[in-house]
Amino acid sequence: MSTEQEHPKKAFGWAARDSSGVFSPFKFSRRETGDKDVMFKVLYCGICHSDLHMAKNEWGISTYPLVPGHEIVGVVTEVGSRVQKFNVGDKVGVGSMVGSCTSCENCTNNLENYCPEWIITFGAKYYDGTPTYGGYSDIMVANEHFVVRIPETLPLDAAAPLLCAGITTYSPLRYFGLDKPGMHVGVVGLGGLGHVAVKFAKAMGVKVTVISTSPNKKVEAIEHLCADSFLVSRDEDQMQAAMGTLDGIIDTVSAVHPLLPLIGLLKSHGKLVMVGAPEKPLELPVFPLLVGRKIVAGSGIGGMKETQEMIDFAAKHSITADIEVIPMDYVNIAMERLLKGDVKYRFVIDIGNTLKSTL
Repeated sequence: MSTEQEHPKKAFGWAARDSSGVFSPFKFSRRETGDKDVMFKVLYCGICHSDLHMAKNEWGISTYPLVPGHEIVGVVTEVGSRVQKFNVGDKVGVGSMVGSCTSCENCTNNLENYCPEWIITFGAKYYDGTPTYGGYSDIMVANEHFVVRIPETLPLDAAAPLLCAGITTYSPLRYFGLDKPGMHVGVVGLGGLGHVAVKFAKAMGVKVTVISTSPNKKVEAIEHLCADSFLVSRDEDQMQAAMGTLDGIIDTVSAVHPLLPLIGLLKSHGKLVMVGAPEKPLELPVFPLLVGRKIVAGSGIGGMKETQEMIDFAAKHSITADIEVIPMDYVNIAMERLLKGDVKYRFVIDIGNTLKSTL
């Protein structure tokens, strides 16, 4: 059966057809709005680095055609008969997941993101066996449990990246206790994830040091994002002077990079939390962990309850992503620029105004 006929609701978006990662217009279909489903018109969708990884099958799990996008925001157009949290006209969002088993230990503890059977927003199989398609599309249907309410005070376009980049950095700051006023936290990499991590940490009252390979990001980090200090990770003198000063580090880098210098920056009992996803394994020296009882950990997005909490916190503290809004047909150029790190700091596709069905 063709992708257009799988479900009753006609849908239109842009898809990658193979591992070249090149996008082109694509007709497909969405399911009818079920009892607990919310349907919404997609207005904006952020471009996450994982969209690029998946489009090019760099993680070896992609299936095609692939419609990426898991920073999706819009306005509700239809709700199922048993939906309790949303009404037509509400501003809503969907992040990295659209399903989980609902009954395992993680699910019952509001940690659906760690459910072994979680269903990611695109490139996976839904409960009915059909592919999940993401937000580079005109409409979205999701179970209300996996839908987030976007507060009126947050602009939709700049709020979209919070559904991935936001929760990915907010969750480890909270879980690992790096959210206490007066603590000193490092943020490695000043990109889509990193710039949001700085904003959340500062709003929590934490002292923030940005760690980057690029000296030219210092002015931006300190003057625009209000970081307290800046370290060039390739400058051995700077790194040496800062050894043993950080309570924790959020490492957002998705390329292969050395961990030893970062571990050295931690105080005893410090925590290095990885939230980027390099495609090749990193080298982990163990001895420096032993001599300071230090931790290297990972963290992946957050559960639905925490995601709503993060969005509400962002609204309260006026935290949004710094974005470059682009038309849908610019997506292939945007991907090339993303690969080169040429964006401050997140591309957001203006789906509502620029996604036109040309097929």
